[in-house]
Amino acid sequence: MTIHDTHPFAGDGSQRRPVRRFRGRLPAPATIWATSAGAGPVGLTVSSLVVADGEPGEIIGLIDPASDLFDAIGETERWAVSLLTFDDRQLSDAMAGLAPAPGGPFRMGRWRDTQWGPVLATAPGWLGARLLTAPVEAGWSMLVRGVIEHVEIDELAAPVAYVRGRYREL
Repeated sequence: MTIHDTHPFAGDGSQRRPVRRFRGRLPAPATIWATSAGAGPVGLTVSSLVVADGEPGEIIGLIDPASDLFDAIGETERWAVSLLTFDDRQLSDAMAGLAPAPGGPFRMGRWRDTQWGPVLATAPGWLGARLLTAPVEAGWSMLVRGVIEHVEIDELAAPVAYVRGRYREL
């Protein structure tokens, strides 16, 4: 895991790439994608994702090809997606490699095992997915597409969004 010395949206925005600046102005969901590989649980904060309704529904996300999660999804072909709340900001930053996590980020919350991977026990919703097609390059990321096999939702939880480097409770 790498902890960056700067925040990806910090500083003078005019020095950042225009596409990144545009993306930073789009409200994005705060989720953790996780699976259990041979060495144990692996996770990553993912905000570049789309959920497509249908029979079956699908989830599509952009994953860093250098991440442990990308390799683990290739191995297990299954993963869980936990929705986050405003109170999960530190965990989200730790899973993204932006904040320290002594002992690893999976020690920062309560997790429960599912057949798709670890799910944050306090998540207001989660889904389990199975890899549908081989990942393809999309910019500097890999586009990962999965079929949704399971969904659980807490209707009362307030959603959280990530905009311009900050978490916003909706």
